[in-house]
Amino acid sequence: MLDALRNTFRIGDLRSKILYTGALLLVYRIGAHVPVPGVDARALANMLGVGEGGAFGFLDLFSGGALGRFTVFAMGVSPYITASIIVQLLQVAVPQLEEMAKEGVEGRKKLQQYTRYGTIVLALIQAISVTLLARSWQVIANPNFFTLTLIVMTLTAGTCLLMWLGEKITQRGIGNGISMLIFTGIIAGLPYTTFRMFQAVGQGGISFISVVIYMVLAVGIIAGTVMVQEGQRRIPVQYAKKVVGRRMYGGQSTHIPLRVNTAGVIPVIFASSVLLIPQTIGQFIPAVAKYFNWLSIGTLGYNIVYIALIIFFTYFYTAITFNPVEVANNMKKNGGFIPGLRPGRPTAEYMDRVLSRITLFGAIFLAIIAVMPNIVAAITRIPMSFIAFGGTSLLIVVGVALDTMKQIEAHLLLRHYEGFMK
Repeated sequence: MLDALRNTFRIGDLRSKILYTGALLLVYRIGAHVPVPGVDARALANMLGVGEGGAFGFLDLFSGGALGRFTVFAMGVSPYITASIIVQLLQVAVPQLEEMAKEGVEGRKKLQQYTRYGTIVLALIQAISVTLLARSWQVIANPNFFTLTLIVMTLTAGTCLLMWLGEKITQRGIGNGISMLIFTGIIAGLPYTTFRMFQAVGQGGISFISVVIYMVLAVGIIAGTVMVQEGQRRIPVQYAKKVVGRRMYGGQSTHIPLRVNTAGVIPVIFASSVLLIPQTIGQFIPAVAKYFNWLSIGTLGYNIVYIALIIFFTYFYTAITFNPVEVANNMKKNGGFIPGLRPGRPTAEYMDRVLSRITLFGAIFLAIIAVMPNIVAAITRIPMSFIAFGGTSLLIVVGVALDTMKQIEAHLLLRHYEGFMK
């Protein structure tokens, strides 16, 4: 491991990417401590119930505590995630957007531009809502037009800056930028949560045996998550031999790796973002809050809808990222076939059937991990506020860590260095 770590800094290109990513993440963490002017952050956090869980507690987790401190990055990347969900859903409903997605790099650039515009609009709406809510709770020192406008523009600019940081990390750094920002925000709160848990043990609030059981369960859950994230079904593919001039090409055997969890952590992020919408509306409009009580975090209704949304988004995102018909046609053009199956439609139907089966297992596993904190809390009798990793945050942390590790691994193997993964 130490040799592989040293190798990452021997490669100039890889070293630059890692240092560039680290520098932008440092900017993110500094911005997460720069307060919005004119607002009593502590009073606002108490009114929002950030420390009590709920919708704003969840947003505070994703923003690395920026919402609780009400800093310039208080809204985090949630507007960007919501805009991405809307654009991807519209690709299925609007033929023009679907054609853009198939146009390659230029089409993706246009869709990315639409996502940016949507992020700015959603960030502006969310900033206005939070500012008006803070004014109604009288936590703004001088609530005149200039101060309110300054707060709205500061929050909106903070989200836009985060979006820019994420895109720059994706383009010139290591890993997916937005996922790295969420990952950093979650990890940033881990030391404090762990300290509070051991502090509670010392004060007699939590038994030491419960902490040991919790750690054993946490290690087992993390190991299971890694196994499923890395699990794949390999479909054997044989390429026919063909003679071109005096040379013979093809004839080799290979495979198509169908991942158990093709969608990664995207379904969990999407499902969480969708469920935050009614809770946020209930916070801003108290008159309708009673209609959304059954969707409060931790309730039976929330968990049922959460599981259903995760399964739906798993199949939805898998269908977007992997097209069996397109893969089968490409295989047919290049003289490839699955042994025992005819090229073309039978091959596509077989891959679709296999992918549907393994995706069901992956979706169920994601759903179980997402609601696992409630199960762990019931077994260990440790309050939810002391559990360092929730199901959603665990999946995000493991998924982002594995994806980043694979990118570093690819750079190392490309230059004949030994990687992290054996």
